[in-house]
Amino acid sequence: MIEYKNVTFRHKSGTVALKEINLKIGEGELLAIVGTNGAGKTTLIRHLNGLLKPSSGNVYVFGIDTKKATVSTLSKRVGMVFQNSDHQLFSNTVEEEITFGLKNFGYDYVKAKERAETMMRFFGLTALKDRAPLTLSGGEKKRVCMAAVLAWEPEVLVLDEPTVGQDFINKKKLYQAIVETNAAGRTVIIVTHDVEFIWPLQPRILVMSSGRIVRDGRASDIFVDEGLLRSANLIMPQLAEISNRIGMAPAALDINQLLEVKDNWLRI
Repeated sequence: MIEYKNVTFRHKSGTVALKEINLKIGEGELLAIVGTNGAGKTTLIRHLNGLLKPSSGNVYVFGIDTKKATVSTLSKRVGMVFQNSDHQLFSNTVEEEITFGLKNFGYDYVKAKERAETMMRFFGLTALKDRAPLTLSGGEKKRVCMAAVLAWEPEVLVLDEPTVGQDFINKKKLYQAIVETNAAGRTVIIVTHDVEFIWPLQPRILVMSSGRIVRDGRASDIFVDEGLLRSANLIMPQLAEISNRIGMAPAALDINQLLEVKDNWLRI
């Protein structure tokens, strides 16, 4: 469904941000991309909807060469929530922001309003619906962006650092939205440094460094590799660390199992 073929991207300054990327992402896959700042993570995902075009090589999304497609055409199928919300928000009110994409992609007025109200309730934005998005806090802006993109149910959902500025309750809502979106057969791609958030999701993990993919594998393998984590400026998720200390397979332990074995943990 998504394929990068020998993709290199060079900024106008001459800096090479991606180097010979070869990658396939299947339909309905859950993928997290991690790595140090400047590793190329955001550059990689911005090729998915044509915001960036390869300097060499090709990116194919649903069989479409992104060099030959417009951003608007790709964005209907690939919904992206940017790391910096100020680069995404432009409407006069929160409600208008969320309904804009829906109307642009063919939803009628009644359906667009219904979907917008559902998303505002889910993300706790109803009381803010008449506020100008750019006057909101960083966490509120991020939730508006997520609500706006999730509203039209794109086939591919791309989230760049979605947990930044979110408290525990809103992280739970985001987690629920990711699980439900993926369970519906849609592809979800997350760029993040928040290993505690993505560990329970157990996604496929890409580790990036200096514009290259240096590891591609299961979370249960990658997040227990201390040398790799250090090189990517990441720490081991707490549940993975506890799994190691109590002798359980790292992918097996979730928070409910942790509560069941807490007495053993306290004796270690």
